[in-house]
Amino acid sequence: MIPLNLVFILSLILFAIGLIAFFVKRDLITMFMAVELMLNAANLTFIGFAQAFASLEGQIIVFFVITVAAAEAAIGLAIVMLIFRQKKTIKTEDLNLMKG
Repeated sequence: MIPLNLVFILSLILFAIGLIAFFVKRDLITMFMAVELMLNAANLTFIGFAQAFASLEGQIIVFFVITVAAAEAAIGLAIVMLIFRQKKTIKTEDLNLMKG
């Protein structure tokens, strides 16, 4: 059995990598991947709690988070494809969709 503090350290490292990647990289695909990495870090924390306390609630929450992440990835990639068709770029510096 893996100690709970090692699970939390790994989760924190993964979340930090995702957070840094989200703010440093400037294309939409990398930003979506960073969000997925942060969601997986949260899932790892929930699984660690579920294992430590011998309960199923953490695993049930992980199931719902994975479902939401899959929907977010599908809708997000569809939006990225539409933006790329219109603007011919996915760099966030080049996109200014709020202007009329």
